[in-house]
Amino acid sequence: MDLLVVALAFGAIFVVELPDKTFIATLVMSTKMRPLFVWIGVALAFLVQTGVAVGVGKAASFLPEQLIHTVAALMFVIGAIILFREARSADEDEPGQEDEYAAKATAQGFRVIVTSFLVLFAAEWGDLSQLLTISLVAKYDDPVSVFIGAWGALLAVSGLAVIVGRLLLQRVRLAVLHYVGATVCVLMALLTVWEMTR
Repeated sequence: MDLLVVALAFGAIFVVELPDKTFIATLVMSTKMRPLFVWIGVALAFLVQTGVAVGVGKAASFLPEQLIHTVAALMFVIGAIILFREARSADEDEPGQEDEYAAKATAQGFRVIVTSFLVLFAAEWGDLSQLLTISLVAKYDDPVSVFIGAWGALLAVSGLAVIVGRLLLQRVRLAVLHYVGATVCVLMALLTVWEMTR
């Protein structure tokens, strides 16, 4: 296990996931249902999704190294573009997202875990954090380190959503979080290009 890769995966996924719809979903569900059960369900969904992303990334690592670096840099650039574009309307879209997830949040007890799992499991397919996890595994060929860093970041973001999400969104505009995530994607793309050329 490489602690640098763990830290890199954690940092990249954390800032990309913070302004994501899964943060809003977790926040809303935790205000409507028991927060600990919501977090458990969300954590299990992220466990499965991260495992899938790491598996796909490991399969991709058998491709030529130059191709992997090129695709990884491209993924980071696409991620930056998506986050920059979404930042413009993030603050206006937030209430609509909250209403959408509030409609799904009506369960109690064990059903809270299942409901939270299903909502996040469905929302995370093809998500930017999942795509970045795939590209990080393919790029560094260290699935264990990327898995630990990516899943840790997703647990931290969902924990923030459960504990201080509402307070965070009152203090920091969602658009700002999108811009920070986009900036990190640009930096990751530049780092990838630099590694390709040295």
